[in-house]
Amino acid sequence: MTGFVARHSGPGPGPVPVLALGDVLLVTLQGELHDGAAEQLQHDISQRIASSTAPVNGVVIDISGVEIVDSFLGRVLAEIAASSRLLAARTVLAGMRPAVAITLVEMGLTLPGLGTALDVERALALLGRAPSAAPTAHPEEGA
Repeated sequence: MTGFVARHSGPGPGPVPVLALGDVLLVTLQGELHDGAAEQLQHDISQRIASSTAPVNGVVIDISGVEIVDSFLGRVLAEIAASSRLLAARTVLAGMRPAVAITLVEMGLTLPGLGTALDVERALALLGRAPSAAPTAHPEEGA
């Protein structure tokens, strides 16, 4: 099965930063996320939503830098969405590569509660938080 790897919980890079963009939390994943870091990320997002002085209405998880999503990471993403939803925040997964989408389908993984968008800009728009920059013309629209 293409794109599937076994995970291990050995030491990896430090914690994944969770950035606040107004009432939306932005998380950008790069490379392989080890088990411990994925579980810590899940905890960090829930803590940030619950302890924020201003309401957090959305979470955007950018996985454009991730080449492989296995069943563990898929489960963690679904759990992040579920816990965020219980804390009144919607979760959108942005930047999924075609190979990752195909792998998730091949593994039979569904990601309940997770919206998807092609990129972070579209994810923010889905959450009703469109960037303030002027829209750009797309070549296919005859700019």
